[in-house]
Amino acid sequence: MKTRSLIAIAAAAVAAIGAVVALKRPRPRFDMPATLAALADREGVWDNQWNRHDEKIADLATALKTEGDPPKRFELKREMARQYLYADKPEGALTVLEQLRNEIEPSWPAAAVEAVKADLAFAYFRLGEVQNCSSDHNPDSCLFPIRDRGVHRYRLGASEAARLYTELLSDAHTDPENALSYRWLLNISYMTLGQYPEKVPAKWLIPPGTFNSDADVGRFRDVAAEKGVKEFGQAGGVILEDFDNDGHLDLMISHMGVRDQMQYFHNNGDGTFTRMTEQAGLKGIVGGLNMLQADYDNDGCIDVLVLRGAWLHDHGRFPNSLLHNNCDGTFTDVTAKAGVLSAMPTQAAAWADVNNDGYLDLFIGNEVDRQKVQWPAETKNFELFLNNRDGTFTDVGPASGIELEGMVKAAAFGDYDNDGWPDLYVSILGRPNRLFRNLGGSRGGVPKFADVTAKAGVAEPITSFTCWFFDYDNDGWPDIFVSGYLATLPNIVREVLGDKAHAQGERPRLYHNNHDGTFTDVSREARLDQLLLTMGANYGDLDNDGYLDLYLGTGAPPLITLVPNRMFRNASGRYFEDVTTSGGFGSLQKGHGVAFGDIDHSGNQDVVEEMGGAFTSDKFWTAIYKNPGHGNHWVKLRLTGVQANRFAVGARIRAVVEDAGKRREIFYTVGSGGSFGAQSLRPHIGLGRATVIELLEIRWPGSGLVQQFQGLAVDSTYDIREGQQPVKVPEPPLRASR
Repeated sequence: MKTRSLIAIAAAAVAAIGAVVALKRPRPRFDMPATLAALADREGVWDNQWNRHDEKIADLATALKTEGDPPKRFELKREMARQYLYADKPEGALTVLEQLRNEIEPSWPAAAVEAVKADLAFAYFRLGEVQNCSSDHNPDSCLFPIRDRGVHRYRLGASEAARLYTELLSDAHTDPENALSYRWLLNISYMTLGQYPEKVPAKWLIPPGTFNSDADVGRFRDVAAEKGVKEFGQAGGVILEDFDNDGHLDLMISHMGVRDQMQYFHNNGDGTFTRMTEQAGLKGIVGGLNMLQADYDNDGCIDVLVLRGAWLHDHGRFPNSLLHNNCDGTFTDVTAKAGVLSAMPTQAAAWADVNNDGYLDLFIGNEVDRQKVQWPAETKNFELFLNNRDGTFTDVGPASGIELEGMVKAAAFGDYDNDGWPDLYVSILGRPNRLFRNLGGSRGGVPKFADVTAKAGVAEPITSFTCWFFDYDNDGWPDIFVSGYLATLPNIVREVLGDKAHAQGERPRLYHNNHDGTFTDVSREARLDQLLLTMGANYGDLDNDGYLDLYLGTGAPPLITLVPNRMFRNASGRYFEDVTTSGGFGSLQKGHGVAFGDIDHSGNQDVVEEMGGAFTSDKFWTAIYKNPGHGNHWVKLRLTGVQANRFAVGARIRAVVEDAGKRREIFYTVGSGGSFGAQSLRPHIGLGRATVIELLEIRWPGSGLVQQFQGLAVDSTYDIREGQQPVKVPEPPLRASR
């Protein structure tokens, strides 16, 4: 009877997912793994452009049997070659393209001849990438500029790619715009052969000095494999958090594939990890381009929200998951029981106590682009789930004053006007972004928001992605960072070569808070006005100097979009220094979920990045960049809210210190950081050269209580319960490495 009931529920979710969205009181026995599996089984071959490539190849082969028109056959074969690359079968692509090249006749247009040769060059390039970077992986693999152990052992792919790109660049008929991409890939090919820069023809060489960092931040070595995190997959999310309250940061990783199993790595207490996914009760919890955490029921154990269906439009109607932490090392999917069951394509959400009642509420932004899909009129662009304080939520979006249209790609809460009520910034792909001010007033009631975008001046970039609030210059007022997400590889190369004036695309915005409800775009002054194609990203403090740095995971779905991930060090709140190559952060693989955190209690924040692209073949290894240390001091806080939410999300922290002979203030807001990747809700704050914390101030969310403590020791961890004095606690003992 139970089995039949679960099957019936899964079938109902598949056949009429809209009904699932509308459920007011979801069935308590809703089976998330069964529903997700049924939805994946139902997916058509061409419903999802990112998967089922072998079946797509078979469809194309069938079409070729009956297609007699030469131009259409040409495009079908090129598409078949692409699908072979997406299926992780570059040899198949090479076979198809060699056949196509042999069919070329003198009458063919020059553009078609170039296209086939370019496809063939990249198929060889991809062969080298798969054989060496993915399969024969080591910490230097695909790390730009490629050298040392990153040089390929299997050289056929790169050798042939270099030869063909040279031919293309030498051909007077080659499209000049395409030539920029060929030049970029030619230089990378020679890098992978260990022959850069000396073997690159001088007129196409990109000089090595082009890639120099602005400062030396020390080498952050990728230690993921030696720490026990051997995770290979498509794009996804990451959470670095102490899920079992033992004092050590654990790791969760998700991938976007509809059958990709979420993974849970438990920190062994010595800086290494053990995969414990099944033991944690997570088997069957699949998919999810993004995740973020919160203790939604104030039980002292941090729960997880998984977001699904992004980029799939109306084919992405997969339910999200709210995973309750049972405080015993396991999680239970309570999505239906909690009343947050919805099935809309999304990767954007944010937690905050929007009505200051001591419980965290949830905003979810959906990807409803009515210009691409004829969504029903009643389809929701977002939900604002108000916490009922009993483990359930109620959607109050229609009454909140928030109105949205388009593909929501990111959302972040922050109190930009310092009035004690969390405001909301929303990044929308292809439309103006929106800032909603929380009007406050009714503690515990339905919050009211007003659109203040025009007054604030924060609508750009029009094509945007990741966003967050942070106080980058330590003036006590939250600023906004929002990334741009529009640039072709030729334009990125154009900018690399110094021709920024003609490099078109969307650049990020760093909006400085003017303290009067308005912001000023300081991207150029901050040296961040670059074509960065940012996807996953987050901020942290690389060197514990008390200024927040930022790491940007870069890329785009096309396999050819190979650009280094970028790390920027905050230079005392004045501007940002590119430290990508000096720090060893410039992987050419697609960067997604990012989190900063001290995984081994060294006092320094390491950086975790989930990497991989959208297509099935574009998988890569999660990286953990180990911080070498910089000699600065820090403090860690474990906050416990009483009237505030349990982990004090939204609390404003101010540390006053004397650093290098100067008195300064350092500000931090409790949260998981950026909108794509999540770090611990337990603050880690850099203090520079300070030897004592003269004053530590906490403004608790919800209650508004302000507490001040004097003379706290640096390089220490403090438990602070709302309304009580801090208690210094020892770092948990490191267990001996196994």
